[in-house]
Amino acid sequence: MRPNKRTLFLTLLALPLSLSATASERPDQLLWGDTHLHTNLSPDAYVNKNTTVGPDTAYRFARGMAVISDDTRAKVKLETPLDFLAVTDHAEYAGIPKLLWEGDAELAATKTGARYIEMIGSGNGTEVFFELIGDVNSGKPNPDVYSEKVRNQIWHDIVDAAEANNKPGEFTALIGWEWSSLPNGANLHRVVMIPEGGDVAKQFTPYSAFDSDVPEDFWAWLEKTSEATGASFLAIPHGSNISNGLMFQETDSSGAPISGAYAKARIKWEPLAEITQIKGDSETKAALSPNDEFADFETYEHLITTDEGAGGHADMDEVANYVRPAMVRGLEIEARIGTNPYKFGVVGSTDAHTGLASTEEPNFWGKFSLDSKPDGKNIEGVPGVTGWDMSASGLAAVWATENTRGAIIDAMRRKEVYGTSGPRIQLRMFAGYHFSKKDLNAADWVDVGYKKGVPMGGDLSKADRGQKPGFLIRAAKDPKEANLDRVQVVKGWLDEGKPMEKVFDVAWSEGRKMSGGKLEPVGNTVDTNTALWTNDIGASELSVFWEDPEFKANQSAFYYVRVLQIPTPRHTLYDSVALQQAHPEGYDKTIQERAYSSAVWYTP
Repeated sequence: MRPNKRTLFLTLLALPLSLSATASERPDQLLWGDTHLHTNLSPDAYVNKNTTVGPDTAYRFARGMAVISDDTRAKVKLETPLDFLAVTDHAEYAGIPKLLWEGDAELAATKTGARYIEMIGSGNGTEVFFELIGDVNSGKPNPDVYSEKVRNQIWHDIVDAAEANNKPGEFTALIGWEWSSLPNGANLHRVVMIPEGGDVAKQFTPYSAFDSDVPEDFWAWLEKTSEATGASFLAIPHGSNISNGLMFQETDSSGAPISGAYAKARIKWEPLAEITQIKGDSETKAALSPNDEFADFETYEHLITTDEGAGGHADMDEVANYVRPAMVRGLEIEARIGTNPYKFGVVGSTDAHTGLASTEEPNFWGKFSLDSKPDGKNIEGVPGVTGWDMSASGLAAVWATENTRGAIIDAMRRKEVYGTSGPRIQLRMFAGYHFSKKDLNAADWVDVGYKKGVPMGGDLSKADRGQKPGFLIRAAKDPKEANLDRVQVVKGWLDEGKPMEKVFDVAWSEGRKMSGGKLEPVGNTVDTNTALWTNDIGASELSVFWEDPEFKANQSAFYYVRVLQIPTPRHTLYDSVALQQAHPEGYDKTIQERAYSSAVWYTP
């Protein structure tokens, strides 16, 4: 079989392989997936017109099969299939709206169920949904529609769909769900996955925010249930940008300073954080990173409430909303208590509620089925938010030894993973004290990287006198996407206890130079009248050996890589052109898609 373009790019990035005995154990498979997808079993997905795309259809779409979308009834298909997917429907009232709208006899026999079904029949289904969401916000489920029997029935259906679609070596269907803590509309959600199969998954019922919306209680349940069932849980917090200053705090849930026990529990169960998704980017923002010209990317600040215009409290802790400043905060906490609760790696994923894991700007199927078509972009899925607000993002990239549940979760635990805003930008990074420029061009550069340093997600030991960390970095464009603008290294550190950050441009496409410490822009080929663009600027590949010129051996620090594409049309421009109408005000017509590596951490 002839290799396709994608295979050839991956080969260039990882080869030639070492002939050593450990070569087969080296994580040389770059796998692409989505760890965060909702189907018609999630209440908010169902009432926003995804009534037909369930877990099995979601897995089939991810595997590359053509399926029928819900509201459009169009045949839809991914141009490039995923390698893995986790269906992560909300544990809170999972499947209940679907059963209510179908007139389920068991629910109809209860007082509340009968009332809801009558309301739905009278055209008042939205009011039913708001009552259910009100229960989630209050943490008080209605026992009439939240029985253990119904919960287990829905969970077993989800597990069975994953088992049917899991094809080790070809496609991985991870078993998971979402714990949707939502205190006063603040997003403290986590997706949860296990590497085990249905025999283990059916031994427990997913923990929900109705059990508790407190993270410490959630971690305690993971600990207890893991010991009882053998499930190897891994949780990923997401949507920190709309956590209302609660996701990455300096205190625990009771308001006390973070303790060693809290920090150890958190980093044990949550080794990753989701850095980008449909509800915006969570890396940073200009107010927190004023010297980062690319900080305000796909910014979204709408809380999950039923109140139009709710944007958070004026006194919110903004640092706690974003990944980069939270990572610096983690260094501060570690300096006080000896453990860093925010020493996480990063991934991207969609949080799509269409059941369709699509992140391609011209082939984006929306947050909800409601906004999956251009004509639906103006409709508010939740008060004050429309389809124009959503971002066609993101994807999780995993360097694994094979395409299996165990290998993928193992890669996530060691944080040899990264996230992109959608394109399959191929990225590898190693850090160490003994690299040189010639190592980057060595025939076996990946083997050199592992032997002389650590990959993304790794830890650097204390530097000896005169040493400073060097980085081997290689990035290649998505074969079906735009060229690359530049490669940057983002550093966070403590300077005598003061939190600091800096972005270094370390590699860029030809024909440009630095002026006054700033790199010339790459340009923009997008015709905003047609949404057409060319790929005659930028580079197909960028590589660099870089050393930190400002390194101080006594300062705790982290380093991660950010890769930027050249500008391309945003999904809103494609839809505006298709509708032959003016682009909506307040939204970017073009974007610079990007990839974020997990960090390498230096601890004196």
